[in-house]
Amino acid sequence: MAWRGTLSRSVKEIRVLFCQSSPASAAAREFVKKNYGDIKSRNPSLPFLVRECSGVQPQLWARYEMGVERCVNLDGLTEAQIDKKLEELAKAGESAKAK
Repeated sequence: MAWRGTLSRSVKEIRVLFCQSSPASAAAREFVKKNYGDIKSRNPSLPFLVRECSGVQPQLWARYEMGVERCVNLDGLTEAQIDKKLEELAKAGESAKAK
């Protein structure tokens, strides 16, 4: 998980949206509970926003330079799969900067 330490170089903001009580959002809630502290300690200046909204489908958003955003639906994913999606979003930001 060395990529977590360089997250703020490729991503300008991370947002996680989920429902407080929905079973579909359970893995997203657990992911935030278990990983928020580690991600913030490695990237203290990176905005990592957690948004709870009743009935919303779990989503992971990444904002890159020049306001470009990408979204991933987290419905049905495990915590490990959510972590992998975040890594993919980070790598997408790195490749966009290389162009």
